Amino acid sequence: MNVLWIEDFGGGLTPDDDTLKSFFKDFIDFNEWDSDELNFVKRPMDLTTFCQQKSVHRIWLCRNYFDYVEFKTSHSIMNEIDVVITDIRLNDSKHVDFSISVPAPYENKYEDPIKSRSEFHENAGFYIFNDLIHLGVPAEKMCFMTGEKNSFKTFEEKCAEIYTPKVNAFEKSDSDFTKLRIWLKEQESGYVKLRRGIIEGCHYIASNLIEDKIAFNSFISENEKRVNVDEVRDYLEVLEKFLPWRESNNKSMLHKLFVRTLSHEWEATDPKTKGWIGLAWIMKNTRNWIVHNSTLFSELDEKMVAYLFTVNMRLMFNFDDAVQNHEKILLSLFSENALSEDTFRNQNTTRDKDKVLFVNQKIKSSYVDLQNLASKTGVRDAIRFSSLANNIQEIQSSYRNDKKLFSKLLYQMFWHAHSNAKVKVNKGTAEIDFREFIYPEYPHYLFEIARHISSDSFSQ
Repeated sequence: MNVLWIEDFGGGLTPDDDTLKSFFKDFIDFNEWDSDELNFVKRPMDLTTFCQQKSVHRIWLCRNYFDYVEFKTSHSIMNEIDVVITDIRLNDSKHVDFSISVPAPYENKYEDPIKSRSEFHENAGFYIFNDLIHLGVPAEKMCFMTGEKNSFKTFEEKCAEIYTPKVNAFEKSDSDFTKLRIWLKEQESGYVKLRRGIIEGCHYIASNLIEDKIAFNSFISENEKRVNVDEVRDYLEVLEKFLPWRESNNKSMLHKLFVRTLSHEWEATDPKTKGWIGLAWIMKNTRNWIVHNSTLFSELDEKMVAYLFTVNMRLMFNFDDAVQNHEKILLSLFSENALSEDTFRNQNTTRDKDKVLFVNQKIKSSYVDLQNLASKTGVRDAIRFSSLANNIQEIQSSYRNDKKLFSKLLYQMFWHAHSNAKVKVNKGTAEIDFREFIYPEYPHYLFEIARHISSDSFSQ
């Protein structure tokens, strides 16, 4: 989650980790903050850089109205910010150069422009609030900080008179700092994590995009259907701006439309191409199913959307093996039920008495379950797990519209893409065997995706 923090550090706030912990200690760990080396009041980017290095969260600091104007000029508030915390009175002028000419509605109040700017700046927090409202920032995603809460009452009354949405306000005191941190934590919903991860992912890819980074074309056999850098940028821009800041009352519909847009490009792909890999079936099937049976995707949760986005980006673009920042954000949606690193590593390296990896037991069980389901419905058989799932989707049966079933199958396709089924003849009898895939020995991002989605893949 990204925070825009507007604070002039009046009222005795110190430029050290004590202040940071008062505001954000339940949000970011500041135990490694070095106040001798880092000074966020003099150099606001010290704080942003520290957050980037230590956390998936970011804090952007503006010490005054002029910092805010500069931030607006160089950043997209609607895309780069999730929450705003602003001081009401920005009247500590030690970091303000009133000789700066910035267009604003206070320029001509006095003959002396510096006097005009100085007086305006005392209540600039209110102006910033109104400016953000006009930009489209939801009022419920903003809060005021004040040295004395009574100073907020007049503004609150004015807001009520003109039907402006009520905004939270907190006093700069120990008790209200606790309330602020609780409020901040409440803003980090599943939707916010999903939106932030998608935006960060699209922005990162677009910022580093060159022709060689596009892996997607290896799945397309017809040259005229292959995509170029400009087309990919357009695609990423649509995805980046798809989810609005305000959480919709009908998120399921929004999720479905997003997945339809995300997977649309896979229409051009051909499984017969040389570059085709097992994971690609996740997106190919998603594209086909959402086009021919869109009701199947009418109850998607944030986790499924995050999973499909993560897999899709890994397939379409060349990253390194490390887990990317946007992937950390998206995988955090699975944190509650994710396996610990040690637990998952043990499951991938420890065999039971039958010499079978624990994970492979789950994979075999899921394959048998799908085969049994296929036999019930009379669908044509298939060795490949993804093909068998697709065969069930293509027939007219009650299972075709089972949303929970096909969500689980989309997760399980990840595992079967790596531990693909093979026919093994043993003493004249054909048996199904599975490739042994040791996740700790492969790129770390696969290990992280796997341990996070494991419970959703194999739960009853």
